[in-house]
Amino acid sequence: MSEPKPVTKPESKSTSKPEPIIDAHHHIWRLAETAWLNGPPVKRIFGDYEPIRKDYLAADFMADVVPNGVVKSVYMQVNVAPGKEIDEAKWVQSEADRVGFPHALSSYANLFQDNVGEVLDQLIACSNTKAIRQQIHWHENPQYRFADRPDVMNDPAWRRGLKEIEKRKLIFELQVFSHQMENALKLARKFPDTTFILLHCGMLQDTSAAGVAAWRKGMKGLSTCPNVMVKISGIGTFERACREETWRPIIEHTIELFGAARCLYGSNFPIEGMWTSYANLISVVKACLSRCSHAEQRAVLHDTAARLYGL
Repeated sequence: MSEPKPVTKPESKSTSKPEPIIDAHHHIWRLAETAWLNGPPVKRIFGDYEPIRKDYLAADFMADVVPNGVVKSVYMQVNVAPGKEIDEAKWVQSEADRVGFPHALSSYANLFQDNVGEVLDQLIACSNTKAIRQQIHWHENPQYRFADRPDVMNDPAWRRGLKEIEKRKLIFELQVFSHQMENALKLARKFPDTTFILLHCGMLQDTSAAGVAAWRKGMKGLSTCPNVMVKISGIGTFERACREETWRPIIEHTIELFGAARCLYGSNFPIEGMWTSYANLISVVKACLSRCSHAEQRAVLHDTAARLYGL
């Protein structure tokens, strides 16, 4: 009698799905409605922008990100012509209604305007509006400068506008350089009921020893304010590259200071797409998070953004 053959168990196929990602900082635009992309090229913070002087619609963004695990996203305003911010928000909302992306809007409002409250009410009539960005970063290099002075956030008239944001429980997207972080710290303490999201890991432009020390000092101060979060985004802006060796120390130090529950990922596409693919960007960010626990990685890539923007 022959011996029974051993039972071979079928190989189990993995049913686990990739961890979902929320891209909490990206753009879409219509070239014809985005004045700064038109006309003669000028020097900008991110270099030669000829590759992005074209329409980049929600469907284009989805083609870049959905294959890489992105399930939801947050649109960031793109500085359309003055007075067109309501039209911008309405168009982005229409894209979201049509194709399902983006899921939240960070719109523009000029906080100096006397009628900023009325503008905010029109913006939040677009159901996906969750945040406001008015870029207030200033640098001695005109190429890196946006605001007309470094201390805009100290102006009483500007702060009255911020109060209107606070009343409506909107997030304020805070874009400053390290030399502005002391004033930003005072601002965050003055408005403890406002959620601030510091963009682009604090925009580390000066990578000299002194520059990194100033950035670390400013970031440490802001980390003491529980109402300040940090967006891990736009790190390639000044180097114009996406490399683990330069991104890792910035990302790891930011998470060490703020904790993963206060950090969230954003691609800054299609700007960042001028020097990297989306697949490579995600790969580099994940590599930079590899020393974090699974829960921390999940927070940065999904959960923090879901909580803050109500996604």
